[in-house]
Amino acid sequence: MNKVIKDQPSTQSSTQRAYIDLRQAIITGQLPPGERLKVEALRDALSTGASPVREALSLLTSDQLVERIDQKGFRVAQASREQFQEILNLRFQLEDMALRESISNGDQNWEESLVLTHHRMIRVNRDYSVEFDRLHKEFHMSLIAACGSPILMKFCSQLYDLNIRYRHLAGTSKSYGTRDVEAEHRAIMDAAVMRDVEKSSALLQDHYRSTGDFLSEMLS
Repeated sequence: MNKVIKDQPSTQSSTQRAYIDLRQAIITGQLPPGERLKVEALRDALSTGASPVREALSLLTSDQLVERIDQKGFRVAQASREQFQEILNLRFQLEDMALRESISNGDQNWEESLVLTHHRMIRVNRDYSVEFDRLHKEFHMSLIAACGSPILMKFCSQLYDLNIRYRHLAGTSKSYGTRDVEAEHRAIMDAAVMRDVEKSSALLQDHYRSTGDFLSEMLS
């Protein structure tokens, strides 16, 4: 197995580092859906011990990015059109609720944070997935940051993490390059800053629906 790319501070524990590295590899497709995850191979790839790897795999199982098989082994969670649609439907419902509350509650600090986060995101090369993925999530979470519900924010964050694997799959579609994602993000931000709730909601849902349309080329 190839060396898994690591991109986090050395102050983190071995388990945290293994968790972050494996999560990133799964999300970006470096470890594809259904691949068997062998502790010994991962230990070598991550340059760490077997215990941190097992603990990281257990955490990823809770995140639904890894599946247990036969109560002993692990594999990368399968991807399917049905699961993606379920994730998408939940994002439509929960993020729409959070976005409406956030726009209603958002003050100047929220607005400035949203604009700054968007600015940082568009300055990063989308091909550099680690940094872009971090800023992309930060942008989407900034949109709903003023919703006033930490539990709702947590659910939305978890759904984002489940969804991002599918965004990477859609990104390999031949026609994905025809999509102006930067323009979509800017339009959502502009509508939110203008406090146009209905337009923001419609644009955000169209943004997610577009990824689903491209994904249909990749999943049977």
